[in-house]
Amino acid sequence: MNSSIDQQFIEFVVKSLVGHPDDVVVARTIDEKGVLLELTVNPEDLGRVIGKRGATAQSLRTLLRALGTKNDARYNLKIIDNGEPMNRPSRDEPAPRNSDESEQAEVPAESKPTASQEDSMDDDDDDETFAKETASHDDVVSKTRKELADLDDLDV
Repeated sequence: MNSSIDQQFIEFVVKSLVGHPDDVVVARTIDEKGVLLELTVNPEDLGRVIGKRGATAQSLRTLLRALGTKNDARYNLKIIDNGEPMNRPSRDEPAPRNSDESEQAEVPAESKPTASQEDSMDDDDDDETFAKETASHDDVVSKTRKELADLDDLDV
């Protein structure tokens, strides 16, 4: 296969990310808009390639843009969705229940915290977290002020 540096680059990066590297295919076409790279991966790896809120896909496009600047080319990356993963239910079907769930004993009501107890537990955790963050922030502020004062004392 006679692949170009852009194809090899995307293929290398994506194969490093996915669980099924043998299923990674990068097709390259050139038109008046520039170079189009079409990326196809195993359906189970689609989420890894796209990332949360598209962050990984956007990073791949940014890297391609940098490569395009070097090569005086305009690159576009299209990620092909070739179907649902086999081990996940479709959005229309309810998720299958775990058989272990039905075997678990019901927790007696008196040992379960009430909603108000849960709220107060959350509030306590929030208060502790806030106190720690505030103390940490105060430490950083005092250190920064001290460093600034030390800089003011310098004769330049």
